[in-house]
Amino acid sequence: MLLTQTRIPASCLLFDMDGTLVNSHAPVLRAYTAWANRYGLDVDFVLRESHGRRSIDTIRALAPAGVDVEADNAEIMRREREDTEGVVEIAGARALLESIPEDRWAVVTSADRLLATTRLTAAGLPIPKRLITAENVTRGKPAPDGFLLGARELGADPARAIVFEDSPAGIQAGLAAGATVIAIASALSPEQLGEQAWVPDMRTLRASVEPSGLVLHIA
Repeated sequence: MLLTQTRIPASCLLFDMDGTLVNSHAPVLRAYTAWANRYGLDVDFVLRESHGRRSIDTIRALAPAGVDVEADNAEIMRREREDTEGVVEIAGARALLESIPEDRWAVVTSADRLLATTRLTAAGLPIPKRLITAENVTRGKPAPDGFLLGARELGADPARAIVFEDSPAGIQAGLAAGATVIAIASALSPEQLGEQAWVPDMRTLRASVEPSGLVLHIA
């Protein structure tokens, strides 16, 4: 369901990073292609399974028996940190973030902290005061832990939060946290999103603080 011409009150705004604030498809493709090829795995399958999830969870699920999971995870993270070619903001992301008070938004990402700050900087986006990364949770997406932690650190009610996501795992995590979820259709088609509320990018979104609190505006 494409969202247009509406406004949604919110306690806070919680953003996934890759595919939501930042277009990082090219370096993700290069890193996971190299990893999949090492073990003779189908690249498209690996990319689908890894979408929105922590790399260490993907490796645990897909790697052959006997693989050093920690070593492979470190290598994927290194490849992704060193490869910022093609990393840009999702259209409208910076303008939206600049419209939100800094104590009302957070990034909740499956990347580790160093990769997250590297990508946000490469895309010309601000580093939030509240940055929830792979190291901060014991269960990654699709578990809701990251979004619940993000809301808690902002002192906000997760049931009144708005989560922005682009992956099935992230959408599931946001819904499990009790939040309103808006999908960014950067990777999934409207047909794949079905009844899930979505926008094509961030260009139609702005936030304001009104007497009643934070409000998200969708043009």
